[in-house]
Amino acid sequence: MHSRIDGGVWQKRTMSSSTTVQPTVNYLVPPDTAIEAKGEGPACELGALAGKPVLVVLRLAEIIEQQSLHVSIWGSADGKAWGDQALFWYPQKFYRGVIPAALDLRQRPEIKFLQARWDVNRWGRGYPRPFFQIAIEVQELAVG
Repeated sequence: MHSRIDGGVWQKRTMSSSTTVQPTVNYLVPPDTAIEAKGEGPACELGALAGKPVLVVLRLAEIIEQQSLHVSIWGSADGKAWGDQALFWYPQKFYRGVIPAALDLRQRPEIKFLQARWDVNRWGRGYPRPFFQIAIEVQELAVG
């Protein structure tokens, strides 16, 4: 089953066995999103996460051989103007995996929105278009 981004903010609350609420997970890209071309997710309002350290997790669930995915995270004060430089780029990915990245938004208090963008590349024989199944989560990062 594949989901496509519809412009909404996706959230999930998880419960542990002791029934305490874990941090809210916001999705820049919802689980099971199929990626076949260069693109971007919707603007995700940070709300209470603005101005705090956050954990951004790229979950690369499916990938076919001889292709790559390059994901960047962008910040905006208003959800419209994104500037000309990403906040950070994940390393180019060729394999499935879970790739966490810490982003300290205390240094950028004006950022109220995040957006994921991606580039894809495909080479070699077989299926002519790239295919990835991903999710990108954002949650508060506890710092000690």
